[in-house]
Amino acid sequence: MSRLGAQVRTELQLVSRNGEQLLLTLGIPVMLLVFFSTVDVLPTGTDDPVDFLAPGVLALAVMSTAMVSLGIGTGFERTYKVLKRLGATPLGRGRLIGAKIISVVAVEMVQFAVLVPVALLLGWDPPSPDWLMAALAVVLGTVAFAGIGLTLAGRLRGEINLAAQNAIYLALLLLGGMVVPFAELPAPVRAVAYLLPSGALSDVLREALTDVGARPGASWVVLTCWAVATPLLARRLFRFE
Repeated sequence: MSRLGAQVRTELQLVSRNGEQLLLTLGIPVMLLVFFSTVDVLPTGTDDPVDFLAPGVLALAVMSTAMVSLGIGTGFERTYKVLKRLGATPLGRGRLIGAKIISVVAVEMVQFAVLVPVALLLGWDPPSPDWLMAALAVVLGTVAFAGIGLTLAGRLRGEINLAAQNAIYLALLLLGGMVVPFAELPAPVRAVAYLLPSGALSDVLREALTDVGARPGASWVVLTCWAVATPLLARRLFRFE
């Protein structure tokens, strides 16, 4: 536990010193929420766009932090031989992955402390939000996306990993029901979108917070499957070298 705690502190210090990561994890979700809530250009299907966008942007914040920011940072740590040095310590692969996921959760707490008040100021008024279920969804989503990001970071070279993380991020953003409703997607694409971790997370957050266009039950199963599978894949494929 002392090794894990020390690595968590190190991860948090590295995040706090990286301005680009902070822009990605905090600035972009806030800008998307404010812009699309005030400029009615998306076919959200709700009277107030923020009712649809708020849960979706919370899901986007999880994906940005747990997959892209974590994956890109870890990929360059591997390129610069930082992970190789850690591999020679008693920390181990499991503790390293655990420390990185815990640090992501801490960053997400800061994100939500900003995003939720911004959404409320923009007029978001969820009728009967279930914050406990929303928190469970966020934890599952964090684990699922962290597993994807670390799997790529642990296998690909830094530049290729950077391109892959951004490409997957864009695809999951467009198909994940975060800013574009599932109903606006073509039927074949929609069927695939429901099976993506981004689609499942945005769906369960809407179910927990607003119940706007959510599909109760099925998306929880999909999200749980991703949360179980991707960390196991990351643990198996992640390389320190």
